[in-house]
Amino acid sequence: LHREEKEKGSEDFVDLLLRFQKEESVLGYGKLTRNHVKAILMNVLIGGIGTSAITMTWAMTELMRSPRAMKKLQSEIRNQIGNKSMITLDDIEQLHYLKMVVKETWRLHPPAPLIVPREVMSEFEINGYQIQPKTRLYVNVWAIGRDPDTWKDPDMFLPERFIDNNIDPKGQSFELLPFGAGRRLCPAIYMGTSMVEFGLANMLFHFDWKLPEDMEVEDIDMEESPGLNVSKKNELLLVPVKYVYN
Repeated sequence: LHREEKEKGSEDFVDLLLRFQKEESVLGYGKLTRNHVKAILMNVLIGGIGTSAITMTWAMTELMRSPRAMKKLQSEIRNQIGNKSMITLDDIEQLHYLKMVVKETWRLHPPAPLIVPREVMSEFEINGYQIQPKTRLYVNVWAIGRDPDTWKDPDMFLPERFIDNNIDPKGQSFELLPFGAGRRLCPAIYMGTSMVEFGLANMLFHFDWKLPEDMEVEDIDMEESPGLNVSKKNELLLVPVKYVYN
């Protein structure tokens, strides 16, 4: 895939970093060293892998609690993939309901409930409060995603709420900020998104999923484990059943 993209003349994130490394300075901030490149890539990999796993776990949890959504998503994936052996990027781009499910999962269960704090650069007023320079601001993404003034039935898992709207989870729509926004946008945004979409698509294409025999949908635990990243407090136990395409 990397060779194919290179032949098209496009750059990926690593290409960009290596190109910057050869330049004398990057935006006037000095030379980008090999250690800088390694540190940036480690941040992307470590941050992206952990939060992607959290998102996939919450997505599977919500889908198991909503058999209707699970059936609809699996039908979309299996109709698109057919009898192919590999899911491609072109396939992912056609899985519109999958993208809605991922957005809805981010809305209810953002991997980081409080995004990296910002420091106020100049005085401003909001809702009658004067905010002074050097004030540290925290954005509660979890609360934004469950705001009843923005979302109808905010505590319900309804992927269809994203039909025919332009809400962008990549920092362009302040109703949904799983990766933050602005210049400090999460650097792992595209890798994380791809990992979640490809991961769920493969899991739901190749397997049907059921709960352990002694467990009902109502027994699925939804308690969160608080921290910098909000994962499920108790693990999700599911039984995979191999799907055979006819």
